Amino acid sequence: MGYDVTRFQGDVDKDIICPIFSGVLEEPVQAPHCEHAFCNACITQWFSQQQTCLEDQSVVNVAHLRPVPWIMRNMLSKLQIACDNAVFGCSAVVRLDNLMSHLSDCEHNPKWPVTCEQGCGLEMPKDELPNHNCIKHLRSVVQQQQTRMAELEKTAAEHKHQLAEQKRDIQLLKAYMRAVRSVNPNLQNLEETIEYNEILEWVNSLQPARVTHWGRMISNPDAVLQAVIKRSLVEIGCPASIVNELIEKAHERSWPQGLATLETRQMNHRYYENYMAKRIPCKQAVIVMACEKQHMGEDMVQEPGLVMIFVHGVEEI
Repeated sequence: MGYDVTRFQGDVDKDIICPIFSGVLEEPVQAPHCEHAFCNACITQWFSQQQTCLEDQSVVNVAHLRPVPWIMRNMLSKLQIACDNAVFGCSAVVRLDNLMSHLSDCEHNPKWPVTCEQGCGLEMPKDELPNHNCIKHLRSVVQQQQTRMAELEKTAAEHKHQLAEQKRDIQLLKAYMRAVRSVNPNLQNLEETIEYNEILEWVNSLQPARVTHWGRMISNPDAVLQAVIKRSLVEIGCPASIVNELIEKAHERSWPQGLATLETRQMNHRYYENYMAKRIPCKQAVIVMACEKQHMGEDMVQEPGLVMIFVHGVEEI
């Protein structure tokens, strides 16, 4: 909407005064035929009332407007203007074409970011600092955190309820299929299909893992370590039908022929990179499920899968 003439040093040529705002031209444009110049914002607002040039009443609209000649832009750029923040203590006078650069660094800008030094460390606009209250701010932060925690707890409770309902639905479906099987033996494989899909869904929910030290496998974990891993499997939702079987296969005595002894493991070491391992959270242990190993030979996999425990070297991908 133009610059106030009183902000400029010296006399200002009348040819660079906007006839609408009566201030120095800001983002100037001109009518194509009469070449009268206006602030872009001023003439655009004027056109909302009538589609004519304010100076000579010739017909013109926004689409007709053109940039002013370079000589006028050059005149404007050389004008010396007082900073916008003069009322806040800034005494700087700069060229008009340098005004925006100065304003971005002007420390007298009331919106200049400052940090509260009274204790809370909050960053805020400079003009808000006098009315800032650390205690009030910190209480607001605590209330926001409490609200967020309540929302998270509510969401977690809803998810837990949904999971419980899904498990109940699965159990009911299994019971239904058992009843159907007793009537129609041809459907006896449907229950196994449902169980397989449940296992596959659980496997897909686990985090993929990379093993960096295959030679650090604990091939015969003791009962205590097995109990720890079993509890972790239960906590991450492992289907109850395979928990015990997986734990039994954590020992090399239950591993397939290609993993059965230290010698065979060393000989088949090159095949380990083809394993798609899933990590047991927070444990140096992985699950290697047969449903993901169809590309492996039977001597390297075991139904429904294996638990491998390591001293170290398990990373999530």
